[in-house]
Amino acid sequence: MASIRRTLSPYNDRSYHNGNGSSNNPVQSTHKMFSSSQPRPTFSRLLAPLFLQKHHHLRKTNISWRKSIFRCLLFFFLGFLLGMAPFNNDLNYHHDFNDLKYHDLRSFEMKPPPPPPPVVEKNVADLVERLKEKNDIVELGVVRRRSGGGSEVEKIFNFAPPKQLIVVTPTYSRALQAYYLNRLGQVLRLVRPPVLWIVVEMNSASMETAEILRNMGIMYRHLLCKKNSTDVKDRGVHQRNTALEHIERHRLDGIVYFADDDNIYSLELFENIREISRFGTWPVGMLAQSKNKAILEGPVCNGSQVIGWHTNEKSKRLRRFHIDMSGFAFNSTILWDPKRWHRPTSNPIRQLDTVKEGFQETTFIQQIVEDESQMEGVPPGCYKIMNWHLHLEARDLIYPKGWILQNNLDAVIHSKQENLIS
Repeated sequence: MASIRRTLSPYNDRSYHNGNGSSNNPVQSTHKMFSSSQPRPTFSRLLAPLFLQKHHHLRKTNISWRKSIFRCLLFFFLGFLLGMAPFNNDLNYHHDFNDLKYHDLRSFEMKPPPPPPPVVEKNVADLVERLKEKNDIVELGVVRRRSGGGSEVEKIFNFAPPKQLIVVTPTYSRALQAYYLNRLGQVLRLVRPPVLWIVVEMNSASMETAEILRNMGIMYRHLLCKKNSTDVKDRGVHQRNTALEHIERHRLDGIVYFADDDNIYSLELFENIREISRFGTWPVGMLAQSKNKAILEGPVCNGSQVIGWHTNEKSKRLRRFHIDMSGFAFNSTILWDPKRWHRPTSNPIRQLDTVKEGFQETTFIQQIVEDESQMEGVPPGCYKIMNWHLHLEARDLIYPKGWILQNNLDAVIHSKQENLIS
């Protein structure tokens, strides 16, 4: 009779399945092969393994719950320790709440914008050319880089600040002094900085001039010429020498320009003289009072090279350089750095009061340059008149103290009937 195999417990003995050996376990002892020759088991013997299996299952369940609770407590404790431990790479704790960054929220952080693409040279070529024309930019060199088998060219520029303009203005008390100083000061306010305005007065500094300079809003220096007026042949010569002495003593660096307060100037003039290297000159328009006509005085240029002079008076042909006092400018370092410009002597450069009127310009320029080869035409070609020397003066007007009228002007008031009748 075929044998019947029954498995009453999940814990099976390997030797039993192989048909070898026996087991003393009451559960495993029931796992036997019954044959027709053996007596049939009773009902109690059949139910006993079931109760024993249920009791063993309950015991195993209690053990598994204990293990689960122990594992949960262990993982909770480990997680708590990990949470308290500082990690610089994952958490950044700061005193400022706004700067707190969490590792889990890194994907939501605001990232800085990507750097802008490199500027292509063709987009800034026009700007660079304009800056070069104004002498505000100097090309230092060219750097070549190779990227991806190709070559990229980058130009390095040095944005140098513009040269300082040192404007020297001699002035004196007269009826139109306030008008002249205000007009020239308003022009200088429109000039690109740096601009230094040196105003020189004779003997005593007036409060009215000082007030104008303070309210003008530009950098200035108010100087006083202490030369005895009784021995002075030309007041303006000594005032300009006072400014030259000040520039030399303080080693001011810039372009020196003598601008009288009664002349008329354009903004283009001040922009052009910044480009002067050593000595620059240009033609000046002059209005002759006696002949009531305009006279042109200054250089004749071939590009930037001075090749001749404009002159209409025979007496001026004896002069070496036919230039008006407001028709030239020069580098201030010539005054206090003679070695740089290879000057033969280190004598101070000053205007001379001993020469005749009209020769102060040429005798002064001869101390700065040797000939026309050391001059520069401003602008190249000398084709523009950028300032006028008018020689206009109100000689019959009385200079009011403080430029304030003490007495009221007489006024005539007409009645309405007189206006209707008239």
